[in-house]
Amino acid sequence: MTATESTPDTAGATAAGQDEGPGPGPGDSPAERATAPGYRAGRTLPLRVEAIRQLKRRRTLVMGGVLALLPFVLLVAFAVAGSPGGRNDEVTLMDTATASGANYAATCLFVSAGFLLVIPVALFCGDTVASEAGWSSLRYLLAAPVPRARLLWSKLAVALGLSAAAMVLLPLVALAVGVAAYGWGPLEIPTGGTLDAGTAARRLAVVVAYVFVSQLVTAGLAFWLSTKTDAPLGAVGGAVGLTIAGNVLDAVTALGGWRDFLPAHWQFAWADVFQPTPEWGGMIQGSAISVTYALVLFALAFRGFSRKDVVS
Repeated sequence: MTATESTPDTAGATAAGQDEGPGPGPGDSPAERATAPGYRAGRTLPLRVEAIRQLKRRRTLVMGGVLALLPFVLLVAFAVAGSPGGRNDEVTLMDTATASGANYAATCLFVSAGFLLVIPVALFCGDTVASEAGWSSLRYLLAAPVPRARLLWSKLAVALGLSAAAMVLLPLVALAVGVAAYGWGPLEIPTGGTLDAGTAARRLAVVVAYVFVSQLVTAGLAFWLSTKTDAPLGAVGGAVGLTIAGNVLDAVTALGGWRDFLPAHWQFAWADVFQPTPEWGGMIQGSAISVTYALVLFALAFRGFSRKDVVS
């Protein structure tokens, strides 16, 4: 047998290597050049696969059902008791809840932004890495091999996507229910004046975007805790508890100007959008604080997980 000939085993191995795809290219990192032919770290755990996995989970379906059901519950409450007025002569969106579909959607956001919308964000972001550890599948994912940074990026992107979908689902259902019950018309401002229906819809879109940004702090807390524990309930509950603690601290007026550094202090800054001339100062400051806290927490999650000894 000459040097140019190959045995059947060698030929089979060569064919298998070709089936796996092209080998490492000149632009690949040294680590990728040392792995099996065809392996690309960026192709592991695709977002589409992770998104389908998370969408099929029971907790995702239950949370979507709860958010979609809330506008119907409020509709029944208003039908039985009528539109409630503000407490202590305080004028709020609740006073005009039944004026139009836009008012009803804004009211649903008003009653849910403080707590209800915190839960899906904490659930989707806190149940990411911790659930894999709880199922004892995390180490197998890393042995696949899925790089740790890639695993975190995939899970974080899907979790934030589901959180954003939850933010959009509630006002969309509320707007549809409100239009069916109270008609399509201008949004009545509680302090006086109106916004035409088109302007009101655009303002509602801005509010939804701001509510999502304000919830990034909860997302960061839940995601960081998810990389620290093997118990999903601990990560989710810890994030919700810390968010509630922030709301309690914001209620302590003795803190004075220190409350400006609390994300909870700006969670209802979006109410300034429902004015004839919107005020953006509070939303800009609230967004800056929320994004800053979130980036720090996400960085801590990636840094800690890269050094963590994974045994689950």
